[in-house]
Amino acid sequence: MKIKEVVAALERFAPLPLQEDWDNAGLQVGLTETEVSGALLCLDVTEAVVDEAISNGLNLIVSHHPLLFRKLRSITGADEVQRCVIKALKNDITILSMHTNMDNAPGGVNYKIAEKMGLNDVRFFAAKEQNGIECGSGTIGTLPAPMDSSDFISMLKERFQVESVQTNELLNRKIERVAICGGSGAFLLGDAISEKADAFLTGEMHYHEFFDHEQQIQICVIGHYQSEQYTAEVFRDIIAKACPQVRTQITTINTNPIKYL
Repeated sequence: MKIKEVVAALERFAPLPLQEDWDNAGLQVGLTETEVSGALLCLDVTEAVVDEAISNGLNLIVSHHPLLFRKLRSITGADEVQRCVIKALKNDITILSMHTNMDNAPGGVNYKIAEKMGLNDVRFFAAKEQNGIECGSGTIGTLPAPMDSSDFISMLKERFQVESVQTNELLNRKIERVAICGGSGAFLLGDAISEKADAFLTGEMHYHEFFDHEQQIQICVIGHYQSEQYTAEVFRDIIAKACPQVRTQITTINTNPIKYL
């Protein structure tokens, strides 16, 4: 099977036209006519991730965050992005990124987050239509049973392996209806409130955005990496279904640049 067939399967699930205008999802580096030896699945492409692909004999890397987000004016090895490009090309490794198209796709990133939380009746909120496809940057669903706010936050810490959760004043009512936007999701907070969500889970928000929502909604910010860390499982499942003969491996490398000391 050629790399282009794996790429096609991923892009059927999350078509590139679903990406946001500012994004740069899609093929990043390399050729797709080559036979695929296997795929390494990750959130971010770093030198260590490229080395992992090389050492495991995998000639395709599928990432969530694009390696090439800003234009390269030179490729000299001056920074990590340039070094990744050089190393990938030298070792015949193709890099594909599935970013906001995978965020917006039915069954994509935010559906996986909802699955990890055990939510029921999951659907898009603030849904939109792009190229005739219903999509959305956030999902909403209900917990199997209402939870106290403190228990809900404890559950998030356990399910997403986070050391702490940034939150506003604890709600004095039960949490049942939960809205989700992985990564930087503050732009959907107002929509989550309009949907009468009890809690809103995202990866990062600014200080001032926490104000004025006391007893209105439980804001839960768990970290950008932490909120999207299971995206590689989405890639794995798509490839396993469409290209079962292709070997896949989820990276063993934690690429979160933020450290908690």
